[in-house]
Amino acid sequence: MTSINQNYLELQGSYLFSEIAKRRTKFMQENPEAEIISLGIGDVTRGLPEAVLKAMHGAVDELAQPVSFRGYGPEQGYDFLVNAIIENDYRTRGVEIASNEVFVSDGSKCDVGNIQEIFSADSIVAVQDPVYPVYVDTNVMAGRSGKYNGETKRYDNIVYLACTAENNFKPLLPDRKVDLIYLCYPNNPTGMTLTKDELKVWVDYARENNCLILFDSAYEAFIQEDDVPHSIYEVEGAKEVAIEFRSFSKTAGFTGVRCAYTVVPRGLKGLDAAGNSVVINDLWNRRHTTKFNGVSYVTQRGAEAIYSAEGKAQISELIDYYMTNAGIIRDGLASIGLEVFGGVNAPYIWLKTPQGMDSWSFFDKLLSEANIVGTPGVGFGQSGQGYFRLTAFGSRENTVKAVERIRKLSL
Repeated sequence: MTSINQNYLELQGSYLFSEIAKRRTKFMQENPEAEIISLGIGDVTRGLPEAVLKAMHGAVDELAQPVSFRGYGPEQGYDFLVNAIIENDYRTRGVEIASNEVFVSDGSKCDVGNIQEIFSADSIVAVQDPVYPVYVDTNVMAGRSGKYNGETKRYDNIVYLACTAENNFKPLLPDRKVDLIYLCYPNNPTGMTLTKDELKVWVDYARENNCLILFDSAYEAFIQEDDVPHSIYEVEGAKEVAIEFRSFSKTAGFTGVRCAYTVVPRGLKGLDAAGNSVVINDLWNRRHTTKFNGVSYVTQRGAEAIYSAEGKAQISELIDYYMTNAGIIRDGLASIGLEVFGGVNAPYIWLKTPQGMDSWSFFDKLLSEANIVGTPGVGFGQSGQGYFRLTAFGSRENTVKAVERIRKLSL
């Protein structure tokens, strides 16, 4: 028989959101009359902005005519979208990014999962805990994690940076040598953020210790406060030590359309086995062009429309809608004595489970007694035990209804 990749056998259980879906399906089969409200998986519920639809319809019409038809496009993205990204997401914030530093893709989840392929198998990885599961699982698949420790419920070779209420969900710097540091701000799942000065501490650390930051800023559009940076490149020196991941999924409702981008500055360097300096951008470009055929022309025209005056206004309305939902959830839970975090600069609310309840028991209580699906905090890591995540991506009606149901629970 064919041998398999042994590293896959180190993965623990099923993927978090698959487990949630399985439990929800089982409950619905047993309770077909139940009206389930999902505030678990962060999928959006509003329609695509009109500017995006208009642009995509126009692009489809172009593809119908031989004179304007497009087949394979540039794997890195069409210039019209790349230039729009540079001008609107970076230059307006005083950051200069070159066109060959932007790579358009079909999702930041793919990019943050695939980026590890270009680094050595013995790289030491540090992750926030709680953490978006893809950061850990893809490094397990690649063989960097070491064995899973059943007692600590962590992998031996991964450095976990605890984010708890005691440190305001802002991790301490690693206490040992690491090579790759995954940071996510605004954070999924906690909804917390770093100020520019706090983020500078990480950039300075990476520069001083010759490590690389993999910065997931998929939720930057939801930032409301002025002292929270939208890009790590707003911090001096970050282009020497950081790769940034961005997504249109939650910003513009592209969860099903699929479009994102990653910025890999040309100044980032690594070492080969002989100790020679290698440009990391070149490696990602090779990986990207070898394994990816590019995002469709129609999708990229839709993404470009996000940056039009009409698109910006419609995106702003979407963000306001979801952040109003976040405020409804946050204030509603706080009013009944629950300890809540996030929901100010991010569409996620992170709450402390009631006394005596762990993350999964609270999940079961919400599902069975209130017919609400959320996400158990422990699914994001051991520091998430005793916490729970709710998203603001539901409809306004369901958001209000869910809060009222929780208010009626005996907690």
